[in-house]
Amino acid sequence: MDSKQTVRETNLPGLKLLSRGKVRDIYDLGDDLLIVTTDRISAFDVVMGDPIPDKGKILTRISAFWFGMTENIIPNHMISTDAGAFPPACQPYREVLEGRTMWVRKAKPLPVECIVRGYLSGSGWKEYCATGAVCRQRLPLGLKESARLTEPIFTPSTKAEEGSHDENISFEQMVKLIGEALSYTVREVSLALYRKGLDVAGPRGIIIADTKFEFGIIDGELVLIDEVLTPDSSRLWPKDQYRQGGPQPSFDKQFLRDYLESLDWGKTYPPPRLPPEVIAQTARRYQTAMKLLTS
Repeated sequence: MDSKQTVRETNLPGLKLLSRGKVRDIYDLGDDLLIVTTDRISAFDVVMGDPIPDKGKILTRISAFWFGMTENIIPNHMISTDAGAFPPACQPYREVLEGRTMWVRKAKPLPVECIVRGYLSGSGWKEYCATGAVCRQRLPLGLKESARLTEPIFTPSTKAEEGSHDENISFEQMVKLIGEALSYTVREVSLALYRKGLDVAGPRGIIIADTKFEFGIIDGELVLIDEVLTPDSSRLWPKDQYRQGGPQPSFDKQFLRDYLESLDWGKTYPPPRLPPEVIAQTARRYQTAMKLLTS
């Protein structure tokens, strides 16, 4: 992918900055939003000082791919990723926006993150070792690390404020937050999206171990928003190297997390500087995931 510049932060005079998240700068266009995916990367809820080249373009391309692939399951908020088609106020910044930006409809986000786990890994594996369950859902005894679950499980969490950690909640707690009918719909759609992801990514050489989805409401209709099945929102493994019984090589930012775990760092601000080889290796993993999925 040809990159003219690394974008850690955007400042677009004349456009109203609505929020600046860990990765995305969001601008208010009135009825719509402009979501600019920068090259920032976070780990352990801390944004690193060093960006990852082309990361924003890769995430945008992958999300656009999946939005197209899942329209038959649920509508989404995306209008266009073509900067030339954006509203006139955006055109002075076309060079910065091209390839890393989504023009989307405004939605009212649900206050939950919808996590689906199909393999036993990460925090799920640690919890299973301690309790025999993942997010209060009992699993068979004797499972190994990275084992594929008989059926994917839905494990929602709260949406934490910036700098805080999400908290896993039960389905019953989710019902109290968003209502019973919507909770059942969101769970059903999340599982359908995950299975679609497995069906599409598997033949392309990628295992989606787990992922999170976000939903919103537009004119009373449930829609898929934010990002979909990207290396930032998912645990992605190379299928040809999969062996249950331990950690897996990955196409996501687990490589960065592993590096940070090797440091004497308290997982708080300020973050450590990233060596050039860690930046390059992380970028390579994102690029490989994009090529396998979208080529």
